[in-house]
Amino acid sequence: MNFKIEHEPVFTILRVNLEKGESYRAEAGAMMSMSPSIQLEAKTTGKGLFGTLKAAVGGEGFFASLFTAVDGPGEVVLGPASPGDILKMELNNQTIFTQAGAYLAGSPELELSTKGSAKALFSGEGLFLSKISGTGTLFVNSYGAIFMKELAPGERYIVDTGHIVAFEETINYTIKKAAKGLFSTVASGEGLVCEYVGPGKLWVQTRNVGALAKLLIPFLPKS
Repeated sequence: MNFKIEHEPVFTILRVNLEKGESYRAEAGAMMSMSPSIQLEAKTTGKGLFGTLKAAVGGEGFFASLFTAVDGPGEVVLGPASPGDILKMELNNQTIFTQAGAYLAGSPELELSTKGSAKALFSGEGLFLSKISGTGTLFVNSYGAIFMKELAPGERYIVDTGHIVAFEETINYTIKKAAKGLFSTVASGEGLVCEYVGPGKLWVQTRNVGALAKLLIPFLPKS
């Protein structure tokens, strides 16, 4: 199989070309179009019932779409729900953490689960992270464009929770308030941030869905 990312960085799509007998998994509802030779099946996202529940808690659906080229080669075109970019990763017995809902597609062998945070749980921001492990090709999507930051051992970097896309397992992180004190938190308009400590790579999106939602509130109909 081969992949082609097109129309980046805003209205990005992923074109997956499958040879007969090959399969690929994607987020449920991501399919835009496909060849008639492709068969679509609904599969649970995690390994077993508990794994599926963990993946769902992490922001992924209970089910994923499995595309298989049955009657010959064909293509599947996938599109994220929000306008933004698509990032390709090659995992080799590795683990990647992503923001909830960032998973777009990946090799069927990759395992999806979740990692929670008590601080995020009570704050309502960045509730859970998706944990994706194994060997294979992974695609994650963003809201806005993506830039990568590589941290040296011991190097620190801070990212607003609404701008997180993904980061490598080698990076340690803590969740905390962006500013010290209640007044500074309110006045700055910032909520929680992740402080990362290298080594490893992390990926950041240039837009924040939560910020967009707040921007639109004044324009919504009032009851």
